[in-house]
Amino acid sequence: MAFDAVLFDCDGVLVDSEPITNGVLREVLNESGWAISQAECMQIFIGKAVRDERARIEAETGQPLTEAWMRAFYARRDQRLRAELRAMDGALQAVIAAHRHTAGRIACASGADRPKVVMQIHMAGMAPYFEDRIFSGHDLPRSKPHPDVYLAAAAHLGADPARCLVIEDTATGAQAGLAAGATVWGYCPAGHGRAFDGMRLTRVFRHMDELAAALG
Repeated sequence: MAFDAVLFDCDGVLVDSEPITNGVLREVLNESGWAISQAECMQIFIGKAVRDERARIEAETGQPLTEAWMRAFYARRDQRLRAELRAMDGALQAVIAAHRHTAGRIACASGADRPKVVMQIHMAGMAPYFEDRIFSGHDLPRSKPHPDVYLAAAAHLGADPARCLVIEDTATGAQAGLAAGATVWGYCPAGHGRAFDGMRLTRVFRHMDELAAALG
C-alpha cells in the first residue's frame, strides 16, 4: 500500500481526549439545566463541534448558547486536558511511520477548534511531525461530516484526495473522509467497529501498531 499523504483526525485517534472533553461538557450542560447522562453526551457530541448541536442545547437548557458560555466551557475543558491528556497507545509511532511513508506529507484534520488541537498535538510530542499542517473544521464553512477539512488538508499538501489515507474513529469523521474521496481506515480500540457499520471503509483496526506496520 502506498499513499501520497496521510490525514489524521485528532480526538480519539492521536489523543485519548474524548472522555475528558465530554466529561467536562456533561458537567457544564448539567449546570445549565440539561440533566444529560455521560453515555448520552458521548453519543450526541463525539465527532461533532458543540456548536453543531446549538439548537438541541438551547432547547434542553432553555437558554441561548452564548460566546461567554463557550469560552467558559473551553477554559474548563483545556484545564482538564492539560492535567489529564494522554496520547493514544502507539499513536506517536504511527505518526512517525506515516511521516516516513509519505516523506512528511501528513496533516491533522479535526472537527475541534484549532487551539485545542494544537495544544493536544504539542502535549503528545507530535508537533515536530505535523508542524503547521493542522486544520480545523471551525475555520471552514462546514465541518465534519462534510469533506471540507480533509479537502483543505489535501490541497495544502498538494495531494490528490484519492491518494490520501484518512484515519478516523467516528462515523461522522469517516463520512467526511469518504466524501472527500479518500481511502478511510477506521480506528476502533474497543474492537467492535459498530460505529462504521454500513460504511465503505477499507479497513478497521484496533491498535495503532497495526497502522504503523501497514505503513512501514
